[in-house]
Amino acid sequence: MPTAGEKPYRVYRGGRTKGKVPLERKDHRQRRSFRADGGGPRKVVERRHRRLPRRRTVLLAIAGLILLFVIWALAGYLSVSSGMHKANARLPQGVRSVLAPDSGLLYTTPTNILLLGTDHASGNGRAADQHSDSMTLLRTEPGRHRLVYVSIPRDLLTSIPGQGVDEKINAAMQIGGASLAIRTVDGLLGKLLKVNHVVIVDFSQFEKLIDAIGGITVNVPENILSDRFDCPYASPARCQQWQGWRFHKGPTHMTGHQALIFSRIRVNRLDSSWTDFARQHDQQLVEQATLAKLASPSLFFKLPFEGSSLLAPISTDLSTWQLLQLSWVKFRSSTGNTLHCRLGGTSTTIGGEDVIEPSSDDINVIAEVLGTSAPQPPTPGNLYAPGCLVGSSGNWK
Repeated sequence: MPTAGEKPYRVYRGGRTKGKVPLERKDHRQRRSFRADGGGPRKVVERRHRRLPRRRTVLLAIAGLILLFVIWALAGYLSVSSGMHKANARLPQGVRSVLAPDSGLLYTTPTNILLLGTDHASGNGRAADQHSDSMTLLRTEPGRHRLVYVSIPRDLLTSIPGQGVDEKINAAMQIGGASLAIRTVDGLLGKLLKVNHVVIVDFSQFEKLIDAIGGITVNVPENILSDRFDCPYASPARCQQWQGWRFHKGPTHMTGHQALIFSRIRVNRLDSSWTDFARQHDQQLVEQATLAKLASPSLFFKLPFEGSSLLAPISTDLSTWQLLQLSWVKFRSSTGNTLHCRLGGTSTTIGGEDVIEPSSDDINVIAEVLGTSAPQPPTPGNLYAPGCLVGSSGNWK
């Protein structure tokens, strides 16, 4: 009972409270359902959503991307490997026996690769011509992160083994194929620059190759206006009004057809000093740009199913593994450190043929290539002077 003076009930202050009436919060991590167990009232069964932790989800996504990357890279490797196997099979017999053995792995040891370019386009009267239109020695120097290109003029007089007299160096391939060309270059450059590998490029098939790799970028040495060859128009009247092919100085992205036209220009109507030496240099620029694209690591990921057809214009002794090593050396090399060298001499005429008599300065060029002498540019005023330039373009103008 209540004591004296105490009210028998409690007084509560009434009135509405501002704001919403608090309700029972729903647990979004739970879901309720009812089921009967067959012998009594329904029971509440609580079920929880099973979510993967965010960290685990991220790790699974990363693992999936890595797996996709590995599969794609493997497909690219196998495709390019198939193309390289066919390129090895196209290499003429007897070539491997004249190549100097490697002194180590390509990505750790200096290696000399001879690039031979031929052009047997139909309709130009040279379908059976086996002369080497361009000859370039690519020397890789992984320790210096440097690539060295040595241009050899096709009209340079030299001693061809077994011939007894000096002839144009490009005649070596006509006489004895790639094996004799390699032996001739070995005799010209000396024992310290022996050829370890060879890549033979057929320019008449270059168009499809360059298109397949997405085109190439060539640093055009000067403004060019060619003569009227390979007119792009069907009408003879329009071809008469057409001035010729134009290329502007500087980095230029080229399709396969444009690169092929660029490599075949024999006359520059904007430059009276233009010689066949310049055409050979342009061919070498196309070769170098294409080889750089082929040796790019991106090739194995962009074109995993076209490796076989991609390498159709090429014959080589390089294996797929060596091509990968070359890709790494190319990736590590500095563009601004690239060395462009050329042999040369004096232009003259012998027996009605234009030839280049070698210069004693060619010995200095070999020393510059080997790094025992500082690079020296060609002597001004002599279009065929030997020398070396440092940089990405190798512009002799």
